[in-house]
Amino acid sequence: MNGIQQRTDVFDFTLEHRVNKRWIPLCYQVFGQPIGTAPVVLVNHALTGNSQVTGENGWWNELIGENKTIDTVIYTVISFNVPGNGSDGESKNLIENYKDFTTRHIAKIFWKGLHSLNISQLYAVIGGSIGGAIAWEMAFLKPNSIKHLIPIASDWKSSDWLIANVLVQDQILNNSNNPIHDARMHAMLLYRTPESLKAKFNRSKNENEELYQIESWLQHHGKKLESRFELAAYKLMNHLLKTIGEDMDSEQLLAFAEETSAKIHIVAVNSDYFFTAEENRETYKMLKTVKKDVMYDEIQSIHGHDAFLIEFEQLNAILKNIFTTTTKLETIQV
Repeated sequence: MNGIQQRTDVFDFTLEHRVNKRWIPLCYQVFGQPIGTAPVVLVNHALTGNSQVTGENGWWNELIGENKTIDTVIYTVISFNVPGNGSDGESKNLIENYKDFTTRHIAKIFWKGLHSLNISQLYAVIGGSIGGAIAWEMAFLKPNSIKHLIPIASDWKSSDWLIANVLVQDQILNNSNNPIHDARMHAMLLYRTPESLKAKFNRSKNENEELYQIESWLQHHGKKLESRFELAAYKLMNHLLKTIGEDMDSEQLLAFAEETSAKIHIVAVNSDYFFTAEENRETYKMLKTVKKDVMYDEIQSIHGHDAFLIEFEQLNAILKNIFTTTTKLETIQV
């Protein structure tokens, strides 16, 4: 069943405003070693990603696989689809009441999914962007069930800047005649930087066309997402960004840091406009006042937020000491 999409079910789950979901299908994929035979690494996908983290069409192939940094010869790698992200291929499972969900709910659902697989301890939880935020939320819920917490290009909370952009995206998604296309064009300008776009296009135009290449590139990304992503899924995933850390404040974060047994590895991107490096540095400095096992690394890139999907040489170098062959000798409860 390696890499095959499977499903477990969550029943009678309470959301915001005491809304009860009688049934939530939770799809997932397992890569590498069978469950129960090796340390477990949970990989959380980003906004338009899915559980296909490695293999054909794997979005983190440069990081995960045989003899890669997260070595599927050594680890059991699991990834869930965020419920309602549309990747299960079932339109009936899309979520219309998207504002009833938060990242904390997704974290709870993921833990329930792991429990259904008889997994109570994780060697690592890793994710980029909103996937990293869900990793934070999972650690808040179970401070002593994760050995390595690795949020990348993310943070434990939504900043004012992020909340503002979620509102703009939500307005586009609910008012545009081409909502996915137009929202994606706007989002790409948050995921990249002026320097990245200059390096890529440098004001050039397409041959025999009036459009600048940057305009064609944005239109292409809008059409590409429109062809593979559902509107309801985009509304949900965008809304979740706003809810990161809603139930936490700085004092609670410090209390968590004092309690947790997890080693926290924060990885930021120096040019990230979405989850800024400065916010991550503040998080690191705060946690370091009460906890020794907190590490901070910063990817150097002109490409902004998307650097966690581009700068694989740097990312592999940062993560290699966490995922070493010595883990073969470790016994992790499953």
